[in-house]
Amino acid sequence: MVIKKTKNNVETTSSSMKNNVILKKLVHPKTFGQRAADSISKWAGSWTFILGFIFFLGIWIIVNAYAWINTWDPYPFILLNLVLSCVAALQAPIILMSQNRQSQKDRVKIEYDYRVNRKAERMVEEILKRVKVIESRNKRK
Repeated sequence: MVIKKTKNNVETTSSSMKNNVILKKLVHPKTFGQRAADSISKWAGSWTFILGFIFFLGIWIIVNAYAWINTWDPYPFILLNLVLSCVAALQAPIILMSQNRQSQKDRVKIEYDYRVNRKAERMVEEILKRVKVIESRNKRK
């Protein structure tokens, strides 16, 4: 294992560099749809979206319930229910697509970690064998 010093005097190993290379090879570049799903799910899962949507719903209900002129969506707010259903119907599959991409990345990382652990185990076994050989030589003397 090769240890290199970076500009910040942080040690990096060749295995961490290999990890980045393997992840780039195994996880293909994102398509437009994948990038869109990731960014939409990131935004739709934020407090900004939640609070903004609650504010939007509150304004919609207040304007329709207390409007001086004819309301465009009278109580029980059928148009509002349609909008909410459309948002939920579109948002759920987009979030699922993003979660599927994340689980794919996690599987690649787990596989790589498993390979690294197996290699470390073999190295430790080799070191133990060498230690036993050295101990047996020292006992003979």
